Amino acid sequence: MVMIAGLGNPGREYQGTRHNIGFDVIDELIDREGIPSSGVKYHAMYGTGIIQGQKVVLVKPLSYMNLSGDPIRQLAAYYRIDPEKDLIVVCDDINLMPGQIRIRKGGSAGGHNGMKSIISSLGTQQFTRVRIGVGSKPSGYDLADYVLGHFSSAERREIDEAVKDAADAVAQILSEGVDTAMNRFNKKRVPDPQV
Repeated sequence: MVMIAGLGNPGREYQGTRHNIGFDVIDELIDREGIPSSGVKYHAMYGTGIIQGQKVVLVKPLSYMNLSGDPIRQLAAYYRIDPEKDLIVVCDDINLMPGQIRIRKGGSAGGHNGMKSIISSLGTQQFTRVRIGVGSKPSGYDLADYVLGHFSSAERREIDEAVKDAADAVAQILSEGVDTAMNRFNKKRVPDPQV
């Protein structure tokens, strides 16, 4: 079984924000694949199903971004998932332009507090991550305010496409492996001239 965890914050006020793009990708996969919710366990919403012929558990931690690691660790233990082989984490990245996708097999948290929590809880940084660009913080903005803010209408078009691309990337990781997905998706995205 493969765990696919999208990062975000629970609550209506956070829906559609930059920091919740991981949740958006999980919702896209749920809609595409018709994966039913199994409820809440270990402070995370989850559901199990099949994607690309593989058993998966889709996860949205409800512990708020900075504490994402513990629900993921507990669910991984429950399902006997080896994070270094069978965990895919989907999250936002302010170091990538809006809509850009980057897939990595491991690495540091890159300043992302949700990733820091996961690395700390799992005791490893060797797990697959799909990062989606939300654009860099404008000068003078508070970082928390920026990542908890909403996209402009022009950015939203890019992000809606990126959510679909990220779901495609997850499916390709499952069907053909990380290297193939990296070769396809780790290309520079041409920005929308209206953004």
